Amino acid sequence: MLGLIFAVLIERIRWRTAFKLVVFMPMSISFVASGVTWGLIYSDQPSRGLGNAVVVGIHDTFTSSNSYPGVHPSSVAPLTAEKSAYISTQSFSPSSAVLLPLVGLNLQHPPTSAKQATVDTSATGLHGVVWNNFKLGGGGTPGQIAPGEVGLPGLTVKAVQNGKTVGSTHTAADGSFDFSHLTSGAYQILLPSGDFAAKYGGINWLGPDLITPAIIIAFLWVWTGFAMVLIASGMAALPRDALEAARMDGATEWQVFQRVTVPLLAPTLLVVFVTLTINVLKVFDLVYIIGQDAGANRVYANVLATQLYNSYSNQQYGLASAIGVFLVIVVMPFMILNIRRFRRDQR
Repeated sequence: MLGLIFAVLIERIRWRTAFKLVVFMPMSISFVASGVTWGLIYSDQPSRGLGNAVVVGIHDTFTSSNSYPGVHPSSVAPLTAEKSAYISTQSFSPSSAVLLPLVGLNLQHPPTSAKQATVDTSATGLHGVVWNNFKLGGGGTPGQIAPGEVGLPGLTVKAVQNGKTVGSTHTAADGSFDFSHLTSGAYQILLPSGDFAAKYGGINWLGPDLITPAIIIAFLWVWTGFAMVLIASGMAALPRDALEAARMDGATEWQVFQRVTVPLLAPTLLVVFVTLTINVLKVFDLVYIIGQDAGANRVYANVLATQLYNSYSNQQYGLASAIGVFLVIVVMPFMILNIRRFRRDQR
């Protein structure tokens, strides 16, 4: 299908030769190299895998909130764990600043926007600061802001009264926060679980649910150029007068394609279909190499050829022989169909 679509499109674009070259180029790469390439693309680590690097980049672009996995309250912080969140053990009034010291921030790679922690003394509502109560080299007093200790920007902070959330805000670059509309009363401070969730790590491309579609994409990348070139060669041999006659009779481009182009291309399409069907039935190297990166999940993308190899490696010679014979039996009808087609064309 993709080869047919590309073959039709290249007749309408200017740089058709360059387009053919780009699409057909994967055929010039060995299937082992293709498997290694796609295994790296599907890697779970965004720093290695192109797929996850793109997905994580898009996710982070549209997600403004920060998270600090591994960060937790210090021993003197007036906070207690509530499931995956932290809530203050006492209520605060707007008259004094709320100091929430945390620890566990990676000080080798702190947030780029983080600044020296400070308290906004000009705030009139419920206010305070959330900061990392530690700095490289040590020093300082627990529970008090010291020079060199940075605030935690982008944290979600909620004000809770009688079990209900009455306000929500985010910390600034210096870790300060302010509920300007809360000028009286007593409130607990809640740091929700999203503040401490693990950062988005992308998609498990080679997991049980996606490993088969992932291998299909890699297979299409390799073989689409082959199908496109064969179909494009068949289209180049089509009688142009038949196509022009259909257009002059008032047929739309879709009708010309459906009623004229496809029927005339039927022999070529049959050859491409049979050839690719044989390749799908006996595919091994691409699935095997990508399966190495999938680890235990490779069992979810097992095919006949890989099962044959694994059975033979495990000295299950009877099962391996049975699979080999079955493969020959399955592929034989398509080979016979192809041979008969070639003989008909020669006549």
